[in-house]
Amino acid sequence: MAALIAALRIARRSAWRSRGRSALIMVMIGLPVLVITAILTLTETMTVTSQERLVAELGAADARLVQAPEGTELQQRPGGGGRWSTGVDGAAEPRLGAAEVVALLGPGARLIPFNTGELRLGTERVDALETDLRDPLTRGMLTLSEGRLPAAGEVAVTPAFGLRPGDLLRPSGAAPLTVVGVVEHPHQPSLRQVVGLDLPLTSSDEFWSPRGYGTGWLADTAKPVPWTDVPTLNKAGLHVTSRATIMDSSRFEVRPFDIRQKVGIGIMVIMVVLETVLLAGPAFAVGLRRRRRELAEIAAQGGSAGHLRTIVLADGLVLGGTATVMATVLGIGAGVLGAPVVARWGGQVGSPGVPWTPVLAVAALGLLAGLVAALVPAVQAARQDTATVLAGRAPAVAGRRGWPLAGAALVLAGLVATVVAWRRPDSVWVLASAVLVLLGLVVLTPWLVRLTGRPAGWLRLPLRVSVRDAVRHRTRTASAVAAVMAVTATVVAMGIGTHSEYVHGRNAYTSARPTGMLAIWGGNVGDASWDRLRAEAARLLPGVPLAAGYHAKDAQGRRYALRYTVRWNGIRTRRTVAIGDQDLLRLLQGRHDPRTAAALASGKAVVFDAAAVRDGKLTLRASSTSGPPRTLDVPAVTATPADEYQGGALLPRALVEQAGFATAERQLYAMHQPPADSPLWRELTKVTAKVTIAFEHGHRNVSEPGLWGWLGGALVLVVGGTLAATRLAAADMLPERATMMAIGAPPWTLRMVVAGQALYISGLGALVGLVAGVVTGVALSRPMTTHGAGGPATIAIPWPFVIAVVVGLPVLATVAALITRTRLPLVRRPL
Repeated sequence: MAALIAALRIARRSAWRSRGRSALIMVMIGLPVLVITAILTLTETMTVTSQERLVAELGAADARLVQAPEGTELQQRPGGGGRWSTGVDGAAEPRLGAAEVVALLGPGARLIPFNTGELRLGTERVDALETDLRDPLTRGMLTLSEGRLPAAGEVAVTPAFGLRPGDLLRPSGAAPLTVVGVVEHPHQPSLRQVVGLDLPLTSSDEFWSPRGYGTGWLADTAKPVPWTDVPTLNKAGLHVTSRATIMDSSRFEVRPFDIRQKVGIGIMVIMVVLETVLLAGPAFAVGLRRRRRELAEIAAQGGSAGHLRTIVLADGLVLGGTATVMATVLGIGAGVLGAPVVARWGGQVGSPGVPWTPVLAVAALGLLAGLVAALVPAVQAARQDTATVLAGRAPAVAGRRGWPLAGAALVLAGLVATVVAWRRPDSVWVLASAVLVLLGLVVLTPWLVRLTGRPAGWLRLPLRVSVRDAVRHRTRTASAVAAVMAVTATVVAMGIGTHSEYVHGRNAYTSARPTGMLAIWGGNVGDASWDRLRAEAARLLPGVPLAAGYHAKDAQGRRYALRYTVRWNGIRTRRTVAIGDQDLLRLLQGRHDPRTAAALASGKAVVFDAAAVRDGKLTLRASSTSGPPRTLDVPAVTATPADEYQGGALLPRALVEQAGFATAERQLYAMHQPPADSPLWRELTKVTAKVTIAFEHGHRNVSEPGLWGWLGGALVLVVGGTLAATRLAAADMLPERATMMAIGAPPWTLRMVVAGQALYISGLGALVGLVAGVVTGVALSRPMTTHGAGGPATIAIPWPFVIAVVVGLPVLATVAALITRTRLPLVRRPL
């Protein structure tokens, strides 16, 4: 214990003497700890539990009841689970009145309206809440920060609107509303919401979801509303959120063991420790060389090899411990203070919370990284020759012949594991295999440094000095090269995987309708409802030509869907064919084609997927949810669609009826884009809740922000790590550079020596990382593009991104080192 205390005291004094190097090590160790701790604390603070959300959801009420649209089947289950489905005939009772709901809740119940929906303000839609904030049941839901609570004809708004009391809101098609107060949500500072007693809300049925928009009540009941009462209320068409069920839900929360999640966390831990150790390792190595004489004097006075190891490990303990404590405190503070700021951009915030178990685990991880980074220098310190160091001679650097073999074995094992993981549906196994490859390359890096130093004699003087110095101090150099290699391999692999997934999604995009087509489907509605729906659509779309589509039904009235399967860009795709006439064909082709029009009129199918037609026939599978399936072979011709990504087929009614089906018009198509404030959906859902409206926007070729994020991370780590290692090397090369200056070397030569170190470190690390990253990225592309469904994988390499990482970042690091200040202090040079 006395030796440990003495070692800690020596480490503290040494750290204070070399404050610049100590600060650099602490930043490298503490930065990952700070970032991860801040993210964990931010996530915990921004996670609002159901118990924390209780007051915001219910106020002082015992329950909130939301009416489901007619034809909706509800079934809630303990633990927050459940299901609901719309369009089920007779699933729910007609809408209830307040008196009927009170009868269901029992004597002593009191209700106030609580309706959520949208309010139209010109072309903008904003969230709206229709209730009486003056009622005691709403206490705590919203906090008044300015003005007063609204009465009839008045509203309160949240701060995100930027309005003050006295301003006016002008809803579309309704009288202006006067703003009398500003209210704040306890957990959502970015919420834009209007609250009032009587608001012109849009129809909520079209937006309905159990915890979304809907009409209902807040209820004050004589007794709690437990889970045993929920099925009866569900059957009456009421979704229930009660204080008793929320408080009881925590008993049903079960977190299953997820092996993939555990493996993913393990991979992250290994990579964080590895990168931290590799970045901080050179600084410990330089510190060891500066303290060799001090350590040799301790050994000469009777210090054992264990004492020397303890002294150097104490450096890692002191610096790593200090960095970890400071980073943990700063990370917790950043997470707690940053949560309200982030929530104002979007999201929610609860009470400050710190997940102590993962935070302490991260802190232990930082301390472990500091000790591991000092481990190699500690072993070297224990093995140094005391007489050689005290005589002022440089100790011989002996390589270990077994390390290259161990590294090659790890790389080979990682490659074999990558081949095996390539066939697995989860990308986490490929990443786990890549960790083995990276560890093997880290072990191989000193051998690679020695190997690449042999051609140094062919280089010009500045680069020759840089490379030979790098090879002479392989411990410092190999650590920095391995750090750059690990970052480059990770970034290249994720870049290839991300780009492949993007290209796969772009190539896989297909549609049965051309861009700009509006589709209205009636579902299983009766003839009378369809006639009203069609008439209403014609009224709402004046002057827009409407083409009819048809459903197929058998003799028993069961609806059948006609489908076929085809490969689209190598991806197995199932299409549902349309049934229609010449008007629909003209819309699908975007023009009049006499050949296909004649084929359709003669009773042939018009197919836009040429691969689906064989020997002039299209094979269809007719399937129904309640009837037996059938297989049909129909005559077909191929045609060119309006858009290149468009597929599908069109069948004439006569062909379907010849197959034994009856046809009924239940679809409308038009080349028309409704404006954002179009009443089409609202008005059509008034006719029937079973209507479906879709508009084909086409493929949106958005950019790939993920690649730029990876490039930004690589920029910080590669350039920052290279410059840190270069500065350490420059400080370590002071005698050599001073000798060069003394014999007349110009300043640019000294700059080139420093820049050569940066070029060698970043260039070698980037090239090795490129090879590892390409192998992992190609393997990663399969699970990311096939998603476990089999079939060929999409492999796409983003060459500009790869060139920017592998070439651009080393060049940038070299340029940054080239402009580094090279003025030297006077130093004592050995004769």
